[in-house]
Formats: sequence, C-alpha cells, structure tokens
Amino acid sequence: MKGGGIMEENMNPIGQPEKNQETNQPPEMQNPTEPEMKKDSESNEENSGSNGDIQENKAIAILSYIGILCLVPLLAKKDSPFAQFHAKQGLVLFIVEIIGMFLMPLFGLGVLINLAALIFSVIGIINVAGGKMSKLPIVGDLAEKFNL
Repeated sequence: MKGGGIMEENMNPIGQPEKNQETNQPPEMQNPTEPEMKKDSESNEENSGSNGDIQENKAIAILSYIGILCLVPLLAKKDSPFAQFHAKQGLVLFIVEIIGMFLMPLFGLGVLINLAALIFSVIGIINVAGGKMSKLPIVGDLAEKFNL
C-alpha cells in the first residue's frame, strides 16, 4: 500500500495498470451461456431427426403449410421423418381451413378460424426454415394422431 491507505494496482513495465485477467481469456470462457446454447441445439437435433434429412427436405416441408400442397410431402417423402412431421401438421391446418370456409356465413367465425390457421401456418414455416420439429399448439397434438 502507498500512503493514504490506497491500494496499489498491478502495474505493467511501462507504469500503466494491467488489464483484468478476465479479458485475456479465450472467447469460449468469456461467455458462460454458450455451452448451454449448444446443449439446447443438441437436444433439438435429437428430437428432430438427422441434419441430412432436415437440410434435404426443408423446401418440400415448407409446402406442408400451404393449403392442399400439404399432400405433396405427405405422399412424396414418406421416408423423411422431418417432412412427415410437418406434412401432418399442415394437413390438420388444411382441414381447419376447410371447416373455416364452411363457417364463413356465421358472423365471422370462419374468418377467425382461417386467421388462426394462417398464423399457425406462418409459425410452421418459420419452424421448417429453422430446421425445428416443434409442435404447434393444439394442431401438433391432433397431427400426432394421424398414422399415414
């Protein structure tokens, strides 16, 4: 300690305070949340099938959420768990859209149903683009009951 009770900082040879040791650590040591993110992505991959299947079938899986085109991946990619998962959810949404069309005359009930189906379709397309097999609320549970 120097006079006046002030603690002396670590000085480098040219008389400047040394940098904190934490900043000299490698980048992976500075961000403690990075390993947690890796664990989440690894568990996602385990639930969603192989990366090759996902990358190969992303484009066709997007068709699952565009009306009657949900039948394309459902029939053409029977060997792809990724495409089948999204095709089944898309089929449920397509059926809901048809029901919504029949309910149009009932004071806008059909409009609300079709709007909900559109929102779920957009969420589904975002999931496909991200390579995720996330169940859509309500729709995902109904889709699991299909054994096609």
